[in-house]
Amino acid sequence: MNWWENEFLKVKDNKLYLEGISAEEIAKKYGTPIYVYSRRQIRRNFQVLKEVFASAQPGLEIRIAYAMKANPHPDILKTLLKAGAFIDAVSPAEVETALKAGFPEEKIMFTGTSISQEDFEQVLRHTGVTVNIDAFEQIELLSAARKRLRVKSPVRVSVRWNPGLGRGFSSKTVTAGRRTPDGVPIKFGVEDSLVVETFKKLKELDFLPVGLHQHLGSGWTEEDFPVAIKAVDRMVGKVRELRKAGFELEFLDFGGGFGPRYRSDQRLFPLAEYAAHILDKVERAGFGVKAIVVEPGKFLVADAGVLLARVEYVKKSYGNLFACISAGTFNTVPRPAIYEEAYHEIVNASAVNSGKKVKVTVAGHLCETGDVFGVERLMPCPERGQILAVLLAGAYCRSMASTFNLRPIPKEVFI
Repeated sequence: MNWWENEFLKVKDNKLYLEGISAEEIAKKYGTPIYVYSRRQIRRNFQVLKEVFASAQPGLEIRIAYAMKANPHPDILKTLLKAGAFIDAVSPAEVETALKAGFPEEKIMFTGTSISQEDFEQVLRHTGVTVNIDAFEQIELLSAARKRLRVKSPVRVSVRWNPGLGRGFSSKTVTAGRRTPDGVPIKFGVEDSLVVETFKKLKELDFLPVGLHQHLGSGWTEEDFPVAIKAVDRMVGKVRELRKAGFELEFLDFGGGFGPRYRSDQRLFPLAEYAAHILDKVERAGFGVKAIVVEPGKFLVADAGVLLARVEYVKKSYGNLFACISAGTFNTVPRPAIYEEAYHEIVNASAVNSGKKVKVTVAGHLCETGDVFGVERLMPCPERGQILAVLLAGAYCRSMASTFNLRPIPKEVFI
């Protein structure tokens, strides 16, 4: 059995099947490239996350808020709505999309960076949405937006703080701390010394502070566990400080960051231990909060999606072997082109395990040297007309895709 096989992806007679349907059959029916998603796999992932928090004491609500920037497809949103999810939205358009999918305002939190007054005005038209403040300086804009709209009902707000440490699979996905490992200043969150002042200012202006939020970064593995735990402890300490200042919170939001397994040698983030630590720390502290929030994106949808592409021809050049396929990274799976550390398993769906394996570079059809899905991957030598499957394409693929070279973005199908 291959390491990536699960209830969604199976090998039968040396061919790849998606929820029991042949990948070749799907490609023939819809053409390539094509995104293929599994509703069942999304529901399975949601259930796994519910189960790791199942030991929460009665009265403590666990809110699983989908980071919809991972993939905002309406069918994904509706699937998660039925499962009981909340929404983490990072733009006014994402708020509108969540509402259109059926999410009530009360289950949406808006967190934005470099936000304009106009952005806030669009969000405040939906008075049930919780606004998550990313900077002390946003308060003036939020107040002006409320005044201009003459909003009379209480505006629920939370504060995204920067706990001074962050983690991510790439320097570009670290969202907390002073600087990224590459030395880029972190733009997100209210710094530690300003958190209490931010709460006081919000209260002074008659906003309703209800929560504290943090997010360290994206793509945690086992080695990130000690830092994630330390951040939980810092959150608990900050809540104690806020309580001394007179603020009783409704929820604590620990953000996302934990994801699925992208490669065979990756050691998964110990999610169950992480959940247990959060529950233990919060429950022992006796804060009386109503809810704990986590914001998964990749964890829920990455391994529920696959990109299928056809091999147009196999090219040999200066000792290199290329499988030239009917897709480009920027238009379909942009993560490898954006993040050097990003990796997607690539499977020959027409001949998964047959024949001698060779080193193949899977090349896209864009005029860009970096347009490769995988460099010198060991696989059975592809042949013209065969179908390759790029796995874990459910998150940050379609949502980040572009029309570079005027190549169209693929269609999406659910099975």
